[in-house]
Amino acid sequence: MLYPVTFRPILKSVIWGGADICPFKGIEPLQDGIGESWELSHVEGNVSVVAEGSLAGKSLEELINTYGDKLLGKKVMDSFGTTFPLLIKFIDARDHLSIQVHPDDELAAKRHNSFGKTEMWYVVKASDDAILYSGFSQQIDSEEYVKRVNDNTIMDVLKKYNVKQGDVFFLPAGRVHAIGAGCFIAEIQQTSNITYRIYDYDRRDAQGNGRELHTELAKDAIDYTLYPDYRTSYTPKRNESVSLASCKYFTTNLLELDNQLNRDFASLDSFVVYICMEGACELLDDKGNKVSLKQGQTVLVPADTQKVTLSPVGNGVKLLETYIG
Repeated sequence: MLYPVTFRPILKSVIWGGADICPFKGIEPLQDGIGESWELSHVEGNVSVVAEGSLAGKSLEELINTYGDKLLGKKVMDSFGTTFPLLIKFIDARDHLSIQVHPDDELAAKRHNSFGKTEMWYVVKASDDAILYSGFSQQIDSEEYVKRVNDNTIMDVLKKYNVKQGDVFFLPAGRVHAIGAGCFIAEIQQTSNITYRIYDYDRRDAQGNGRELHTELAKDAIDYTLYPDYRTSYTPKRNESVSLASCKYFTTNLLELDNQLNRDFASLDSFVVYICMEGACELLDDKGNKVSLKQGQTVLVPADTQKVTLSPVGNGVKLLETYIG
């Protein structure tokens, strides 16, 4: 029988990785230099494996093949087939990541036979001087973009944000962006590993070589529209759902609870993912399955679940709730 499923994290050791992911998730022994923890993934070569219960050891691929729309939802399978449509990560940046953009579905399908990548960030914590880049600070076109990449002035036209815990950024495909040093974020994105690197701060390796840039590929992928603000505004509320993002690829809500909350998914026809930002809770579904969820953990609630009850433990819990709306 299907039940709310937790998975083994897929830890990524990278040169820019920090020291916060292991203690945040309660992983021992502690490891430094872990830049990402892939919490829920159907990316080829990085497919999540069930951590607990009667399905322990089975891959997300096996679950989909066995349970199909009971796990994903009929509506989800009609749109995305047998691919789990979301990739959930924690990212800990000790150094600035490269400036990037992702193609949309149409361009990614044509060039890479892949989904595009629309994503969102939730800042779990940030150092005092932590920054992110999202969008442009002034209007440019594709010709000026190429010129600025070539003469190392592209940073002059990017929108720079000082960030703090709880900040949210929605990043549709085509939006230029980068995670800066000192940021620890939760990322929800389409299942895609297609990234075009625009700029890497002219960094060089020991041999004096720079990283490959995808200037021409990115040129056609970028949305050059100028917006007044690229940060998502929302008002936190206790013990109710607060909308953070809603698009055809995912809907994400923030739940900050110190009282029990019932969630009704009878008409949703989608899986639901809970990502625990802080604190702890117990999740009870309508089949009688109970899961304890604590900071740093992610749980996949199958689409055939009608209702869940979230009961905070101790001082409460902060959760991101994500599904296909």
